[in-house]
Amino acid sequence: MKTERSRSREFVLEVHQRMLQEYPVMQSFLTYRNGFELLIAVILSARTTDQSVNEVTPELFRRYPGPDALANAEPPDLEKIVHRTGFYRAKAANIKETAQRLADIHKGVVPSDMELLTALPGVGRKTAHVIRGTLFGLPSIIVDTHFGRVTRRLGFTGETDPLKVERDLETLIPPEVSHSMSMRLNKHGRVYCTARRPKCGDCPLNDICPSAHSESKV
Repeated sequence: MKTERSRSREFVLEVHQRMLQEYPVMQSFLTYRNGFELLIAVILSARTTDQSVNEVTPELFRRYPGPDALANAEPPDLEKIVHRTGFYRAKAANIKETAQRLADIHKGVVPSDMELLTALPGVGRKTAHVIRGTLFGLPSIIVDTHFGRVTRRLGFTGETDPLKVERDLETLIPPEVSHSMSMRLNKHGRVYCTARRPKCGDCPLNDICPSAHSESKV
């Protein structure tokens, strides 16, 4: 629910401050030890839960600890390991080819450039923003289901298309807090601002959220 106030920098910073108080320490929802593992885990997280990914990555990275090893993996072996994440044939192909490109083109190092990241198989803008913000501390607006829902309810945007949401919020959320805001609003969407039966009565934003007392939740 867009309002003039909800599209103000002051309102955005107030929301961010409250999110910092509610979630002072943020940890990744995915388990990883380095940039390579984070990139592969995020690719596997498409259209599945983080829990499902965390269940398969220990074996995956034990058998294929780096780009060279993963690039040389046999497709059927990869498919068997990542099967429970869904769309396993496509995901197995994507992570194998991504590992090959990391090894051949990027000397085994995950790049920080948006165009280079999105040129990797299975890497869209959301995945690229996760990598840029988490590994490199760069501005990143990570538009997933939870973030999109929360920002619409807060009135930051009225868009539903992820790219349009990103473009809309680039002009609203200060770059220096964009990654922090993305991670915390994602968490908030899982804890309070759920798709069904949001916990508005307990929400730390309920006195300032334009949707808190509305019968319609976008």
